[in-house]
Amino acid sequence: MPTKFSKETYLYWYELMQLIRQFELKAEEMYKMAGKIRGFFHAYIGQEAIAAGCLTATSPNDPFITAYRDHGLALAKGVSANACMAELYGKATGCAKGKGGSMHFFSLEHRFFGGHGIVGAQIGTGAGLAFAEKYKGTNNVVLCYFGDGAARQGMLHETFNLAMLWKLPVIFICENNNYAMGTSIERTSNVIDIYKLADAYDMPADKVDGMTPEAVHDSVARAVKRAKEGDGPTLLEMKTYRYKGHSISDPQKYRSKEEVDEYKNQDPITKVAHTILENGYASQEELQAIDQKINAIVEESVRFAEESPWPSDDEVLKDVYIDQNYPFIVD
Repeated sequence: MPTKFSKETYLYWYELMQLIRQFELKAEEMYKMAGKIRGFFHAYIGQEAIAAGCLTATSPNDPFITAYRDHGLALAKGVSANACMAELYGKATGCAKGKGGSMHFFSLEHRFFGGHGIVGAQIGTGAGLAFAEKYKGTNNVVLCYFGDGAARQGMLHETFNLAMLWKLPVIFICENNNYAMGTSIERTSNVIDIYKLADAYDMPADKVDGMTPEAVHDSVARAVKRAKEGDGPTLLEMKTYRYKGHSISDPQKYRSKEEVDEYKNQDPITKVAHTILENGYASQEELQAIDQKINAIVEESVRFAEESPWPSDDEVLKDVYIDQNYPFIVD
């Protein structure tokens, strides 16, 4: 079936989603090897279409901010697999100098502002980033991601109110993967369609198929246009699913294997690969070549992390407070 997206877009989506998927699988493997990766670990496996669709609908200067399930979005924004894996290892060459770990990825260079471990905290910070972009007169739009569990936080409502009042250039993206840790949305709220929460603030909102990059791209592109025209924020509820547990230690007793398998039948990578093959954008051999390229990048990230140095002791108090003796520069 012909598509409205180009061959290059589909190949980009396929390669990016495979990078995220294979990186997460390898990182999980390294986590299970005693002492390689410590702390919490929340995999993005299953949600790759959201990252892919958002990237083609935005520009490199558009800031992204998210919660602790952050590896996939960091990779999508251009943070290297080497820097991501090194951060998981706690090494000095990591994207947060080994100080953030899995939940606190960061890269000013790539306009990726975290990685936040406090549920819902990034929602207010995302609006703050958008305020800064508006104040400085840029044409950038902030993408602020949160999960369905964070939609229950008071921070969301306070932020929505001010974002609409000030018409901030921000897109609130709820990655609704059905479970806040192990609790289904039906058990936590009378309103199970999260996008309807925007109604109280007259904020435009939509429910989106988060398992297809096409739908994600279209919805984000519309929201970007609205923000750039000065009309303020949009709430997008991306219906998605995580194939793994909430974190790596999650026994997943709250859902059945049949449910997980049902969603795996909607796998975004498989669907994009099918579209590529059906339209003759690439052959099976060419897709396999991309897979081999990705596997090499991921294996190299492990080698890089293994061989990287630990942070030095004098780094402990750096990047914690602003040095008042250092000139403050506003660019």
